[in-house]
Amino acid sequence: MKPTLVTQTALFIFSLLLYCAACPAQTAQPAPNQTAQKVYVGAYVMNLYEINPDAHSFYADFYLWFRWKGDIDPTGIEIVNRIEDWGANDEPFSDSVTVLKDGYNYNGLRMEGRFFHPFEMERFPLDRHVLDIQIENADYPLDSLVYLPDTANLIRMKPTLRLPGWDIEGCSLTAKTHMYATDFGNTDLGQEPYSNIVLEIPIARPVTYFLLKLMLPLIIVLLSSIGALVIFPSRSYVDARISLPIGGLLTAVFLQQSYSDALPDVGYMVLMDKVYLLAYAVIGAVVMEIILSANYLKRNKDTNLHALRRIEWYMALFLILGFLAGNLLLVFL
Repeated sequence: MKPTLVTQTALFIFSLLLYCAACPAQTAQPAPNQTAQKVYVGAYVMNLYEINPDAHSFYADFYLWFRWKGDIDPTGIEIVNRIEDWGANDEPFSDSVTVLKDGYNYNGLRMEGRFFHPFEMERFPLDRHVLDIQIENADYPLDSLVYLPDTANLIRMKPTLRLPGWDIEGCSLTAKTHMYATDFGNTDLGQEPYSNIVLEIPIARPVTYFLLKLMLPLIIVLLSSIGALVIFPSRSYVDARISLPIGGLLTAVFLQQSYSDALPDVGYMVLMDKVYLLAYAVIGAVVMEIILSANYLKRNKDTNLHALRRIEWYMALFLILGFLAGNLLLVFL
């Protein structure tokens, strides 16, 4: 009787899981109405500058154009994440709509301004950000107007565009739906979704910045500190041995402060902070080994110094490999 009950329970649970997997997931974003006017949007980025993680903002200069068929003029747009509207510059291509040979209406804007972007710095200095410019029409909801990427023009930025200190990985347009969590006091309409087109520009810091400007000085400091274990463990060399890791510790503190001043005030540890914690642990282990070996030599006059030296050489190799392995785990995990 008991096996039958267990079997029936297992079959019920299995059937319930199959039903849940077969049911389509409910989405919070409604599909656009088929009768909505479709507008094809293209963009071309001319300049990108003043990336400011402290102020969570960046400046962009770009062209934006629209192709559509219908009575609604889609050029009356709102930049959702633009700040400092007083410093913005929006110039239309033409004062009137141009009708193309294929029957589409055409017009556009050249836009320049400052835009908000929340910079997350956990992966600094290997951080990657997707700068976004969110464009929508606040007058017509999703059932009246839909923005779609213009796939006929895939080159989204100037080929010579460069951003000092960053690698620009491309540029793309993505159609999204923006649902405000309020009815703005209009209880007759309720909450309405709006079509949203997002210009996305992924950027990343060069790997050479991490390796040459941040890691190379730290590795030199660590090697000089670990080098104290290579010095022959004699009672007369204790002061010379202990001075190397102590000096390395002070240098590491100043090196960490030099890059921390360039970061915004964040309440969490960035990747480079974790690298320095690992470096502090290595230097601390060197200091402890020198102190322990000095005390051991003081208490034991007949110690085999060559055997102790061999142990410290192995320890130095272990610390170097451990630091490298720890950094690989921090970077790739």
